[in-house]
Amino acid sequence: MKRGEIWVGNLNPSRGREIGKARPVLVIQADELTQSSTPMVVVLPLTTQVYPGFRFWRITLPARGRLLKPCQVVTDQPRALDRDRFSEGPLATLTAEEMAAVEKSLRAVMGML
Repeated sequence: MKRGEIWVGNLNPSRGREIGKARPVLVIQADELTQSSTPMVVVLPLTTQVYPGFRFWRITLPARGRLLKPCQVVTDQPRALDRDRFSEGPLATLTAEEMAAVEKSLRAVMGML
């Protein structure tokens, strides 16, 4: 599992408007931390509900590899998942340009611009 890869993660149970169910998630955690003994991995969920109006906060990805539909990276809902919550992957890997866009969007969501 590496930064920039998309895996299937189980986000259940969810509460309120949190994204739930088993779905693709983008690994955003540093590789050094992922390769350590930490049991948690920081991810961003993906959704196939593509909202053009959210294009500054959600990065749209085309279908490719085992990612079968266009989707958006939901940078406004980061999560830390236990490694036991992951199943198949990687489904796809983001390009350097896509990761840069995700990082910029995440910084905006966090008020770190």
